[in-house]
Amino acid sequence: MGDAPAMTAFFRPEGIALIGATADESKLGFGVAENLLEGGYPGSVHLVGTREGTLFSRPMYASVTEVPDPVDLAIILIPAPAVPPVLDACGRRGIRAVVISSSGFREVGPEGAALEQRCLEIAARYDMRLLGPNCIGTIDTQVPLDTTFLPLPPPPVGNIAFVSQSGAICAVVIDWARGQGFGFSRLVSLGNEADISETDILGAFTGDPNTKVVTMYLEGIADGRRFVEVARAVDKPLVAFKVGRFDAGREAASSHTGALAGEDVAYEAAFRRAGILRSSSTEEMFDWARALSNLPLPAGPGVAVLTNAGGPGVAASDALELHGLRIASLSSETTMLLEDLLPRAASANNPVDILASASPELYARCLEVLLEDTAVDAVMVILPPPPRYAAEDVAEALIPVIEGGSKPVVVALMGHELIGEAANRLRAAKVPEYRFPSRAAGALGALYRHAAALDLDQSVCAVAESVDATTASRLLTHSTGWLDPSRVSALLAAYGIPAAPSARAENAASAAVAADEIGYPVVVKLDSPDLPHKSDVGGVLLGLSDADDVRVGVDTMLTRVRSAYPDARIDGVVIQAMVGDGQQIAIGVVRDPQFGPLLMFGSGGVDVENMGDVAFALAPVTCTDVNYLLGHTWAGRRLSGSRGQERVDRDAVIDVMVRLGAMVVAHPEIAEAEINPLLARSGGAVALDCRVRVGTGEPRACDNTTFEEERD
Repeated sequence: MGDAPAMTAFFRPEGIALIGATADESKLGFGVAENLLEGGYPGSVHLVGTREGTLFSRPMYASVTEVPDPVDLAIILIPAPAVPPVLDACGRRGIRAVVISSSGFREVGPEGAALEQRCLEIAARYDMRLLGPNCIGTIDTQVPLDTTFLPLPPPPVGNIAFVSQSGAICAVVIDWARGQGFGFSRLVSLGNEADISETDILGAFTGDPNTKVVTMYLEGIADGRRFVEVARAVDKPLVAFKVGRFDAGREAASSHTGALAGEDVAYEAAFRRAGILRSSSTEEMFDWARALSNLPLPAGPGVAVLTNAGGPGVAASDALELHGLRIASLSSETTMLLEDLLPRAASANNPVDILASASPELYARCLEVLLEDTAVDAVMVILPPPPRYAAEDVAEALIPVIEGGSKPVVVALMGHELIGEAANRLRAAKVPEYRFPSRAAGALGALYRHAAALDLDQSVCAVAESVDATTASRLLTHSTGWLDPSRVSALLAAYGIPAAPSARAENAASAAVAADEIGYPVVVKLDSPDLPHKSDVGGVLLGLSDADDVRVGVDTMLTRVRSAYPDARIDGVVIQAMVGDGQQIAIGVVRDPQFGPLLMFGSGGVDVENMGDVAFALAPVTCTDVNYLLGHTWAGRRLSGSRGQERVDRDAVIDVMVRLGAMVVAHPEIAEAEINPLLARSGGAVALDCRVRVGTGEPRACDNTTFEEERD
């Protein structure tokens, strides 16, 4: 389907045809007509309805085919069954952008889904783009254009764009913003997203001079990888409120990685890769957007706090730490300047407490001093109602200092009745103000994280060498389910991932022979596709030192497990060389349905799920991802040595991480892969246990030959 001209028509059309216009004021079609004709839209508006006559002194047409030029956008608000033929008429008329505000499609069941599919087929025939169905529409406050049926007055004009997957949230936010001191450049209600998605809309904001920040209310993303690519290319800060943090079904996952990799961690990883700031509420999203749209970015995390009371200053210090910032260490010169300005009882240390008696002039002069300190990257001014001065007078004194500086300043304007006029003055000057220090700290944190994200290295880590993708593909051909251990070992070898020597055995006698060949001591592991967590069922024997130990141990293990799990398929055991001490690490990759391969890194061993010391990133990993994974896990921080522990080979661990991620990316038939544990030592890293699942089936992968037979 076509893109650029059609997308432009959703915000800046030359002419509009409203299909479903009516003089009945109780109908939504009247509301859309009113917004178009009374809201100031300067282009042509053509009304199409079932009755002849006029509406708002405009003629009513019986069909879209009758309306005169120009018309490049149609808005359809009629019963769902009537939409397909009208959409076809729009296509024949040459209209390439259509908003379907009507409901009654996929959201109501199979019949509605069939109607929606018909609309898509018609749109494809005419190279047409569809917004909706079941949506509110679009708004561009600069045109102005309002294609929604929401009641007037229109949204306040501003520089924040808002994209919503919920029409109700869109309506609420428009009304709420009127009392919060900010406005919008564009708004989009996506509805069912039959055609146009949040990803398509993001491209429409790139290059828009009236939009400084893009905000998004998201319930889900269909094409996650494309969304990340498009979002990274947007030339503005992106802030998202993604709902649905908790998901069910993790207990059913077969691997530790699958159990830990819920839907939300995939969104976290995707947003981090795309440079999107994720808020925890709608209010927080717009708190951050106000700062991002009006303030310069800080050069670092150091914040000075200027307050007229001690308690709020302490609260601000805690809040700043929570958002990744810190209280700046003021220079001795700054401290001396403040001491000369302040009463003896005041505090010239950060947080700077200038006391309740502080005048507007003192507030302003102290702010000037703080902004001149090179250790200060941003300032939070806290203003509870002054007992002897009007809060608006303090605000007026602060505004020219803030406007004349090059660093971000936010104001925690505490209270309600006594600070109302001060809030109005600050809003008029585009100075972000918040009711509590915690919200102001969140806004500064968003500024700092966005600034830091601009400098991150998002280049994908390259796999050094020793990759045999051809052999790997042969190993995976005709396979479904969990690969057998010998095939897994060969797959790791094909990707240059070191693994402890091992061999399969069907019984105690052959296990002893294999152990003799490997050399003692050895580890014995149960080989069963139905019992993936071997330690939980007594399926691991450590430190067996001779053939007799192996024979007795294997015989006892197999007898016990077969008795306890009579329906489980047990293929025998795996004999593996016993490797010395080291740090146990877990590295895994699962294939997320929205975002594709997702890599997990963290502390390994049987208790990996209980420890929860893991972090996730999209695969293939970037240099920034590697730093994040290592820095946000205890396992990663321990690689450099901790509490007397030996420093291990950090580069070897990173190499395995990169190779495992590259393997799953290169072979889309792999559903999940997990090395747990990877034993990291000073001289390298070696995989002690690895599981790989191909496709969606759970049975052991098999194509009637073993890998040994294929190799021969």
